[in-house]
Amino acid sequence: MIRIAPVMAITLRSLLDQRRFWLMVLLAAVPVLLTLIGTGLGDADISDEVFDALMVQTVLPLIALIFGTGALGSELEDGTIVYLLAKPGHRARIVVGKGLVAAGVTAALVVPATVLTGVILASRQSDIAETTIAYAVAVAVGGSAYALGFMALSSITSRGLAIGLGYVLIWEGILSGLLPGTQTFSVRQATLGLADMLGAKGIGDPLPATTSVVVLAAIIASSLFLATWRMSRFQLRGSD
Repeated sequence: MIRIAPVMAITLRSLLDQRRFWLMVLLAAVPVLLTLIGTGLGDADISDEVFDALMVQTVLPLIALIFGTGALGSELEDGTIVYLLAKPGHRARIVVGKGLVAAGVTAALVVPATVLTGVILASRQSDIAETTIAYAVAVAVGGSAYALGFMALSSITSRGLAIGLGYVLIWEGILSGLLPGTQTFSVRQATLGLADMLGAKGIGDPLPATTSVVVLAAIIASSLFLATWRMSRFQLRGSD
């Protein structure tokens, strides 16, 4: 019988044992270091650049991409997933276990980095506390949507990392700024909309609060469903 706890333990060990984990730790530290430098140089109003342009637009999706695709994609590529699929039990437990780890490790890096950034900014901006909390919650939820979405993508194709990177750089980095309609299908815009709903200041023109919540919830739910379906199809092909 498949149990979620062992699946989570295996996935966590796999993600933490890789060199990429420490690279992601360094990436998460970039906003903190740049904030230290900025405040040290006397730049008192850099919260927009750090929280939005750096944390939400760059650091968050890249970390979620690495952990999301690594949680499931690596086992699919090397074939070791069959050892889990060979055990009786619903495949949703595998997906949920791996999804919890991917989302959890992502949050474990980006949330503390967001809070530390806000603490540093508080030395220059007295009203930054509410914005920091709002962004911390938003990146936790948005990071989960990213990680689960990328995990589902890796269950469909072995090129999940490349396609996910293209989504982050092209769809969210370019098209969502040029074509307003594409913002509805952007995790970044939904994350900013959630942060705005929770009281973050300085966000230009975010998605409406209801739209943001619906988009993030839909991505999380559909990603879990799609990955579970793909695991079931993988088992059927392996037994043919």
